[in-house]
Amino acid sequence: MRRAAVPAVILALWLCMALAAPWLPLQPEHISLPDILALPSGEAWLGSDDLGRPILDRLIMGAATSFHVAVWVVLISALVGSLIGTVSAYWGGITDLVIVRVIDIFLAFPGILLAIALAGIMGPGIGNVVVALSVVGWVGFARLARAQVLSLKHRDHVTAAVALGCPSTRIVLRHLVPLIGAPLIVEATFGIAAVVIAEAGLSFLGLGVQPPQASWGNMIRDGARYMLVAPHMVLAPGAALMLVVLAVNLLGDRLRDRLDVRSRVRP
Repeated sequence: MRRAAVPAVILALWLCMALAAPWLPLQPEHISLPDILALPSGEAWLGSDDLGRPILDRLIMGAATSFHVAVWVVLISALVGSLIGTVSAYWGGITDLVIVRVIDIFLAFPGILLAIALAGIMGPGIGNVVVALSVVGWVGFARLARAQVLSLKHRDHVTAAVALGCPSTRIVLRHLVPLIGAPLIVEATFGIAAVVIAEAGLSFLGLGVQPPQASWGNMIRDGARYMLVAPHMVLAPGAALMLVVLAVNLLGDRLRDRLDVRSRVRP
């Protein structure tokens, strides 16, 4: 439990920042010329950027942006990918063959490059980022769901349900989906970390969140030009991004160990 305490605190802080951002008296877009590139002080805890905007306020708004994008992308990817993978494995035949070939086509392209191409075609913006990352992200959930269902659909309880004349929909929802939930939850946990990195990368390239709206990626991009005179512009969002991704991955490892029955030590 102690190993998971620090990551849990970091994620709780990220969650609180994301949920409280719309209600806090923040001024992430307020330009103050006298405060340009100001160092951290009592008035601005993390300093100001190249336009005099408070970095702390923009950091909190960037936390809200990354959180909302991560939640929506993982939710859409998990639902679509799990449904496609389950249908592919359970019905088999030509359906499974076509879906597997589609998955192979998506896997032939690096995920981030495909997301960059889609974001470039659709244009910048949070909505387009969610769509682009969801188009890329469903593949991992589909592969995992398909592999799990293939290993479960010939189990005794499924065979008994088929022999009793249960409809296919009922078999899938009552006898298969609950058993594949644990690995999908772990996959979703790691997916959150991947989406946070991908959203920051797209915003860094100018294909994601656009100024003056705050994102950790475009904050790092704006601060890269002033690394020698104002390193706090990069260090603050960079540290936040690193801590959130590291905390999500650590908790994902912890959750995987907890849900893996084979790894538990029997008394």
